[in-house]
Amino acid sequence: MKTIALYHIKGGVGKTAAAVNLAYLAARDGARTLICDLDPQSATTFYFRVKPKFKSGTRGFIKGGEFLENNIKGTDYPNLDLLPGDLAFRNLDIAFDRHKKPTRRLCKALGSLETAYDYIFLDCPPTITLLAENIFNAADMVLVPVIPTTLSMRSYLQLRRFFKNGHFEKDKLLAFFSMVESRKRLHREVMGQLRQRFNGVLEGVIPYLSDVERMGIHREPVCATLNSSMASHAYQKLWREVEGKLRLMG
Repeated sequence: MKTIALYHIKGGVGKTAAAVNLAYLAARDGARTLICDLDPQSATTFYFRVKPKFKSGTRGFIKGGEFLENNIKGTDYPNLDLLPGDLAFRNLDIAFDRHKKPTRRLCKALGSLETAYDYIFLDCPPTITLLAENIFNAADMVLVPVIPTTLSMRSYLQLRRFFKNGHFEKDKLLAFFSMVESRKRLHREVMGQLRQRFNGVLEGVIPYLSDVERMGIHREPVCATLNSSMASHAYQKLWREVEGKLRLMG
């Protein structure tokens, strides 16, 4: 089982859209896939037309095992399940802090699902808290959508420093460009600067397109509703790149 987190310090960078579409593509390829909505806003849960409710609350979430399994919902797509979000998840940091090894609790909870799934995708809230540290420890790969602007790049640099100072595995941190408008000179310049400065920037680029925004209307992955669209092709290219790197991990 491989765990892939979609994470950024900033909100509004296309994180949830990427999590939904990548999870859908993994399931479409035949992999047993779970997408876990850790964000109390529960946008991923909304996209899959599921009520944002985790019956056993944060205490049950941390215990894992049957408490997680009993909350998992099916989706409209084969091989793809959902662990819905809940407003109570805003208190996950407090709940983690009450336990021993508080930065490892998510890893332990998800471990109970290891034999049930090939991939677990985590849609993460834009915070850099104890929950974020749990995510960084639990994930095999942390995908960071970066809008090619000065402030978004600054946030990415802050995240890289946090990884270094917190002694997290820096090789699991991979960035990709999101909401890209290739006509903008600034976007082209920032993309070039970041690629030149750092390794770990993926080739897959998600353009800024209304088809992605319409996910909120259709409440479906864009790869399901508009499979031949430019946006769908972009997510498919990104997934092929991510899948290839996951295979190299063994």
